[in-house]
Amino acid sequence: MVWEISANIDDMSSETYSYLYEQILEKGALDIYTEGIFMKKNRPAYKITVLCKEKDLDKFTKLLLVETSTFGVRYQKLKRVMLERKFEKIETKYGNIQIKLGYLNGELIKVTPEYEDCKIIAKKENLPLIKVFNEINCIISEKFFFNY
Repeated sequence: MVWEISANIDDMSSETYSYLYEQILEKGALDIYTEGIFMKKNRPAYKITVLCKEKDLDKFTKLLLVETSTFGVRYQKLKRVMLERKFEKIETKYGNIQIKLGYLNGELIKVTPEYEDCKIIAKKENLPLIKVFNEINCIISEKFFFNY
């Protein structure tokens, strides 16, 4: 199970969001995202949502109350289905790259290159990140065959 904590935020400096994201991810959140919303009286705001484990619920609730302009948070328990994940390395012209393999009921259904490895290559080789992803995805397509 995963918990979702959300808070509606208005009148907050945009720099605060970057700091808040860093704090929440460093403290072990599973994910964080924001959505543009309209609150009562049609006031624009952002809804910040943190996904976390149950043991971290109080920690992230307090963080949102202390670090943002919100006066309250909502939380709920969510059900989640995840693929079984395995990692391996594949050889590319840039060197070994880690890929993530996703299995559903023991069947391989998804393979993706690891973002951090692709980012390092893009910077090192002065290439667009999308080009690196596309090249590695071609290698993945040749190495792994899927029947859907």
